[in-house]
Amino acid sequence: MTISSRRFRPLFTLAIVILGGIAGKAFAYRTLLALDAYLKGSSTEAISFLGFIPINPVELTSGEKWRLYTVFIVAGALLGFAIERMAFIQAKHTKSKWDSMAPQEKIGAVSGLVLGLLLTLLLRSILSTPWWVNVIAAALLCYVSVIALASFTEQVRFYFPGSMPIAKSSLNINSRPKILDTNVIIDGRIADIARAGFVEGPVYVPKFVLEELQQIADSGDSLKRARGRRGLDILNQMQKEMELHIPDFSSVDPNDEVDARLIVAAREVGGAIVTNDYNLNRVAELQGVDVLNINELANALKPVVLPGEEMRVTIIREGKEKDQGIGYLDDGTMIVVEGGRKLIGETLDVAVTSVLQTVQGKMIFGKTKDTLDQGNDDFDEGMRSYTGGRARRKIR
Repeated sequence: MTISSRRFRPLFTLAIVILGGIAGKAFAYRTLLALDAYLKGSSTEAISFLGFIPINPVELTSGEKWRLYTVFIVAGALLGFAIERMAFIQAKHTKSKWDSMAPQEKIGAVSGLVLGLLLTLLLRSILSTPWWVNVIAAALLCYVSVIALASFTEQVRFYFPGSMPIAKSSLNINSRPKILDTNVIIDGRIADIARAGFVEGPVYVPKFVLEELQQIADSGDSLKRARGRRGLDILNQMQKEMELHIPDFSSVDPNDEVDARLIVAAREVGGAIVTNDYNLNRVAELQGVDVLNINELANALKPVVLPGEEMRVTIIREGKEKDQGIGYLDDGTMIVVEGGRKLIGETLDVAVTSVLQTVQGKMIFGKTKDTLDQGNDDFDEGMRSYTGGRARRKIR
């Protein structure tokens, strides 16, 4: 929903509710006229209300008539509100489906609608039917015609492949907007991911995110200033390689935090937030907003390591426990090596003994060949020092 439609929708809802109340009043008036006409005929038999509910008509007082009017007006207003809600939901669904259709499919749908109306006119010229019967017939004929022509386009695509393009929804299910937050821009990996073609659909950098980047770049702190300038450089680079949209979401509250404004913006355009912020990820998911976390993507792309495999590692620093050394793979995965403290600065072969998945990422535990045949008590204690308790996953 656009911002302008969001502003005018309450007025539209109010108009529908008022029309529903007027329709209820008119229905009550017609009902009273029918009762009065029946009573003036001095008939003592029961009449049929709406064709199937028998009632015994009585002459109503002025107060009873006003109460009847009130019931019908309120009922009509509530019915109008319910119809407006259902129409809005259906219209939103129809618009989303319409946007995802190929041009030929849109032409087929419009042609089916026109064909249904023509068939209704032909039927009306032959039969003298009430107006409400004509409305029902028009709805049914239009529906059947649209479905028939849609099936016809499917048959054409089946027998003549390549003659008609496939709808966007069939080609790309991830074409929804992607909204970048400040942290993921400064991180920089999003530019490489987009360059590799893994970011599909329009990419949004909200104006308030750009303003936050500018504030960071103008900070008095040298580290923050460097991070902000790095984010601006990455955006300039992405702008040259792909199209970036910088919308101004006037519906968001400027007094809210940037994370809260990102969630509101994602809801407004039906998009997903691209981030590497764990807290924003959890809050957005709790509020029903889709999140693409590049840290999760990076962890998923790390190679699978199995116990017993050997890898060559350079020990660069001491570990938390006795005799432990720490090394890193090329992708940044930390390796805790038992017996590696005395080998800092050396490159050696390490046998993998266990793999631990944490919130921060994957950790690999291994042993040097000299300590491989020793007991595992010290090793278990070392795993607990990194997990804060009992090891969650241990593979012997």
